[in-house]
Amino acid sequence: MKKIIYSVMVIFFITVSCSSDFTEVAPVGALQSNTFFDSESNTEEALIGLYDLIQLNNNGVNSAFLLKVLPGDEANCGGGNSTDVPGYQDIDDYASVSVSNSILEGVWNNEYKTIALANTIIEKVEAGNLSNKTFAIAEAKFMRAWCYFELTTMWGDVPLRLENPTIISADAFAKPKSSRAEIYAQIEADLAVAIAGLPDKSAVKNNFRVSKGTAQALLGKVLVFQGKTLAAIPYLKAVIDNSAHGLESDVSKVWLKDTEFGKESLFEMGYITTQGYDWGNQNIAGRNEANIIIQLLGPRGDGRFFDMTGTDILNGWGFGLPTAKILNAFDAAGDVTRKAATVMSLAELESFGGSLGETPWDYEGGLRTKYAPRASETSSGVQVLNYGTNLRLFRYAEVLLLAAEAYNKEGQDANARIELNKIRQRAGLADVSSTLTGANLFDAIVNEKFLELAFEGQRFWDLVRWGRANAELSSKGYTSKNNLYPIPASEIAKNKALTIADQNPGY
Repeated sequence: MKKIIYSVMVIFFITVSCSSDFTEVAPVGALQSNTFFDSESNTEEALIGLYDLIQLNNNGVNSAFLLKVLPGDEANCGGGNSTDVPGYQDIDDYASVSVSNSILEGVWNNEYKTIALANTIIEKVEAGNLSNKTFAIAEAKFMRAWCYFELTTMWGDVPLRLENPTIISADAFAKPKSSRAEIYAQIEADLAVAIAGLPDKSAVKNNFRVSKGTAQALLGKVLVFQGKTLAAIPYLKAVIDNSAHGLESDVSKVWLKDTEFGKESLFEMGYITTQGYDWGNQNIAGRNEANIIIQLLGPRGDGRFFDMTGTDILNGWGFGLPTAKILNAFDAAGDVTRKAATVMSLAELESFGGSLGETPWDYEGGLRTKYAPRASETSSGVQVLNYGTNLRLFRYAEVLLLAAEAYNKEGQDANARIELNKIRQRAGLADVSSTLTGANLFDAIVNEKFLELAFEGQRFWDLVRWGRANAELSSKGYTSKNNLYPIPASEIAKNKALTIADQNPGY
């Protein structure tokens, strides 16, 4: 399937350095004409730029995707050793997370860059009379909502920037934190506009773009995260009842090229293999159209560790190794098919003809198959730099599990079992008992979500909001301060409206 190569034609925000001397910093990609957004095609280019920024924020060294995965109990950091990409190692180790963590800073900045571009699109398009005005504002507001949901999930109270500075100065940049409740209220307002203005999935302009169903699903998720489960149900049900959405029939293909932008995908970042990157033209920390994260997540080789003979999986850099806990959870559930699409034990690798030499850092008995580098998912140039595997950031399966949780919390256990069983049936498992109710049913939903969404960046944040993080993670060094990441020191240094007192507790 042909993919669109994302490119930002113009970046419509001001980049401010950490320097206290704001007068020395010039605008980057400053808008040259107030008439730019008089053109529908220009507005389309700016909207595509939002996808480019979110693609950037999930790929390469500073990855929101990995930032959400590593605190969970299904993944260890891995890598070559305990100092390989220390920013990720520290996040995985809980106690070592620093206010100067470069990965946290990079993701934080990229979230706000995306918000800044969305703000410009909203401001300029609202003032005009484009034929695509309603759609453009809806898409930009979805993107702003997505970024603020990620920010408040990972950092709690954050600055709520709905307008961009028009001059470069410390005073113009200054913005205090808004409460999580205020952030949620803005997200809900933006998603209401997105729902009203976005097309159905069956009518989107390009297959990678968000739809009305994406916005409905995200609003349902946001409400569930706030404990507003009764309010969430209609939005989740609207997605479930829409025939444009559904589960892929073969769970083994959910994370592969075969099903990219398919019916299960609500929000997906696309990547291509045709750029032919090599070590001379690729920037691991910059914009790349190939998926570098896939190489990062592959089982480490180096001629010393994993020999993947007999599999389609290629060696990578060894990050995101599965824990014994997730391996055992699949076995305890009798979950064979979905397990094979997610993880592999050493015994299973050996049954294919592969082997393990030296023991890799953070190894607990298995390797990851979900989002692993595969020979079938790469092509031209340097193989390790040209993976085309898409990242599924939001899936229909998660909607079913959110709906099951919401129904359960509202005492509608029969409906909860219906949605839960859809996931189990696709995985080849028997339905839960018709007598399973209340807290016991909730436990079954929690476990199913652990298996279905492993390595997709949901587990840790669910444990936190469910109040289960301490029970599940304290043995690995977690404390309550880890419920939020520290606000980057650079943000506090350059934002006059913030002081050290505004730092998240414990940092």
